[in-house]
Amino acid sequence: MSGLKTMMLLSALTALFMALGYTLGGGAGALIAVLVATGMNLFTFWNADKIVLSMHDAREVDAGSAPEFYGLVRDLAQRAGLPMPRVYLIDQPHPNAFATGRDPNHAAVAATTGLLSMLTRDEVAGVMAHELAHVRNRDTLIMTMVATIAGAIAMLANFGLLFRGGGNENGHGNLVAGLLAVIVAPFAAMIVQMAISRTREYAADAGGAQISGNPRALASALAKISGKAATIPNPVAQRNPAAAQLYIVPSHVSELFSTHPATEKRIAALHEMGGGIFDGGMTVPAAATPRASALSPVAAPRRNRASALDPLRRD
Repeated sequence: MSGLKTMMLLSALTALFMALGYTLGGGAGALIAVLVATGMNLFTFWNADKIVLSMHDAREVDAGSAPEFYGLVRDLAQRAGLPMPRVYLIDQPHPNAFATGRDPNHAAVAATTGLLSMLTRDEVAGVMAHELAHVRNRDTLIMTMVATIAGAIAMLANFGLLFRGGGNENGHGNLVAGLLAVIVAPFAAMIVQMAISRTREYAADAGGAQISGNPRALASALAKISGKAATIPNPVAQRNPAAAQLYIVPSHVSELFSTHPATEKRIAALHEMGGGIFDGGMTVPAAATPRASALSPVAAPRRNRASALDPLRRD
């Protein structure tokens, strides 16, 4: 994501935030919205990763607490030419993963235990390579900032149901304007999200295929994740729908209102890549993922569930 596109996007969202503030609170509301939006943009720039990781109750792991998963990410990062990101696990059955951070030197990647328990070694490598491609493409900051600001717009719109707008209009006019703002503002924010998200996902799929060397494994992972993501609840996305664009696969399946391209189209594109130069298959060093039984990030504290949460088992 270029700097120009980033500034245009943030300007559009800030203007939308201001317009909503004006509608609900007149000139004073617009001024407050400007100050809030400016502060939010600055805060999010420096704390994007903390915001997202805290939202998901993610816990950081290292070579001691999750040696095989951490080693897999480390080797993929080396293949991608990236600094080692921080690695997180989210104890949640919903299968998904995301990357965050303002730049490659301050990046973090996270995966849910539900995703790790569902996929094979090669599929996990494909998913994490996709997330590292987001880091390499510098998508992570804008993804987080858009999710944060769009979420704030939706929250302000919900609050607007309780208030009338400012200005010299009558009460009925203010109420109508407020109701229109409540409906239009979140929808407009969603359009901005969709406008930048879909091309970014295709690019990350291509980058992930190049990093892992196995586009078919990523295609297989997308098929498995999309099949379960629509049926297993995602509490974070339910509380904050703007977070949906962070994930490798969204929680809903409607392409029209999705921040992602249709999963079937992504899978088809990856299979086309699989017929080309990537046919050699997974090329992450075997040392990154030595044996399945050692790869469960929760095996030590939850031995009775180790077999169900073995993240990189072989089918």
